[in-house]
Amino acid sequence: MTSEGSNTTAITLRTPVKDDGFRLHQLVAECPPLDPNSIYCNLLQCSHFAETGVAAEKEGDLVGFISGYIPPQQPDTVFVWQVAVHEKGRGQGLAKRMLKEIVGRDACKNVTHMETTITEDNEASWALFRSFARDMGAELTYHEHFEKETHFGGQHDSEFLLRIGPFTKPV
Repeated sequence: MTSEGSNTTAITLRTPVKDDGFRLHQLVAECPPLDPNSIYCNLLQCSHFAETGVAAEKEGDLVGFISGYIPPQQPDTVFVWQVAVHEKGRGQGLAKRMLKEIVGRDACKNVTHMETTITEDNEASWALFRSFARDMGAELTYHEHFEKETHFGGQHDSEFLLRIGPFTKPV
């Protein structure tokens, strides 16, 4: 668990617990353009995948969350499913702190790469992952992975798979 102060109140990072599932669902709803998942999915993210996720709290409120997992076929990679930062947590580098928190965990001791998918127009996510790659001294590559028509039936923009790595653990 880590904590960092700002001009106001510190934001604490911790491993999610299943009681965060509903709160995560509410947080995502307050962070457009994120795609909402079912509450049940959020409960699984907070329990089954807790060691590769991070919850950020400020004054008892959930102000940030990253869900992720290590794909069974890629034990050297952590896949970041979703990054949510509430307006109460913005402007403090919280998303990048959460990414570094995850790769520094024991569950990620064999991780040397990070992957995520991002739509072409999500400038905030592109900036976050480019900045993370720079900080980690790692290469960032990407290609179209889930295509709008083929995979989403025309109902969602194409998603690009970003791969960052190799990197070493943050100090």
